[in-house]
Amino acid sequence: MAESLIIDTALSKEEKYKALLPQIEALTSGETDLIANISNLVAALRQGMGFFWVGVYFNKENQLVLGPFQGPIACTRIPYHKGVCGACYTQQKTILVPDVEAFPGHIACSSDSKSEIVLPAMKDGEVKLVLDVDSDKLNDFDEVDQQYLEQLMKLVESWY
Repeated sequence: MAESLIIDTALSKEEKYKALLPQIEALTSGETDLIANISNLVAALRQGMGFFWVGVYFNKENQLVLGPFQGPIACTRIPYHKGVCGACYTQQKTILVPDVEAFPGHIACSSDSKSEIVLPAMKDGEVKLVLDVDSDKLNDFDEVDQQYLEQLMKLVESWY
């Protein structure tokens, strides 16, 4: 299988997700290594959607620890109670932030990050990882992002 994406840049955001998600499923289908699948997932999201930063933080060692990502360097460890990723972990739900500067306790891993969406992957009632997607534009994420990224997280949960 060719490891390439076919996404028309002229498509709407929703149309891009509709084109991208089946390609991510095909790319990861049959692969049993979690890190390989996560690596391709974050690369596909960044390439297909043009996001500023995409990565995951794994729940381990009583904190969130950086996993595969695409974009500028990132915070390596995040306490459960800090920032948007910590809020996602503790609340066990998607957190959509239109302006990171207005989010209490935001961790500025990059001053270029302006808005963010973070989603949990759950297994047996526990957050296994959070998917963190940042934009260098204010108010860049909406219900469309949330809907399709939550669908994608169901795929991630199936890898556990």
